[in-house]
Amino acid sequence: MTRTLYDLCGRDERLRFSPYCWRVRMALAHKGLDFDTVAWRFEDKQALAFADYDKVPVLCDNDQVITDSFDILRYLDNAYPNAPVLGEGMSFQRALFFKYFVERSVTPALFRLVAMDLLAAIHPDDRAYFRKTREARFGARLEEVHAPDEARRQLATLLAPVRDLLEASPFLDGDAPAGADYLLFGSLMWVHTVSLETLGEANASVEAWFQRMLTVHGGVAGQAITIRDLA
Repeated sequence: MTRTLYDLCGRDERLRFSPYCWRVRMALAHKGLDFDTVAWRFEDKQALAFADYDKVPVLCDNDQVITDSFDILRYLDNAYPNAPVLGEGMSFQRALFFKYFVERSVTPALFRLVAMDLLAAIHPDDRAYFRKTREARFGARLEEVHAPDEARRQLATLLAPVRDLLEASPFLDGDAPAGADYLLFGSLMWVHTVSLETLGEANASVEAWFQRMLTVHGGVAGQAITIRDLA
């Protein structure tokens, strides 16, 4: 069986930092599924023409082509029902809510933590595209968006419910990680791979959880190349 994940890479093909691709990588590891990766860059739209999509992740599972990270997680649960990631019914609805929380609140704050680090991490040929699209999204120059101290203050408020939950259980989904963990972990892995910035003392319990996440599934995330390895 052949599975291929098209995965965003940086200035070095080994540097894989997309929060959405990391969601999928962790879900595949959760399911115990082998896969290959294809390094993809922002400007390489033609490489994804077969999927009628212009960004990653894209998962090819034999003759199935699935786009969008959350849709891929749902597909994996349907195609490989052992060890559910998102679950069904109420479990799925809660995971969907958490997805929106991470994408609409946490990830934008994290971008302010590492905006200029991201620019330095991507391939030089992609930097003009990255700057143009992200500055249009935020309505300001990247130099103005990049505000680590402000981002930490914002994250201290946003992640308060997460901190409270992690005081009662080792993972967001209980005694072992699953969908909610992977949704948030992907965004924090984004920061981890491209920067030296941290979430700050207020989020120490989240940092401790992140360190646990680096070790699960045989340490697949903990073995990833970061910008520090390339320096």
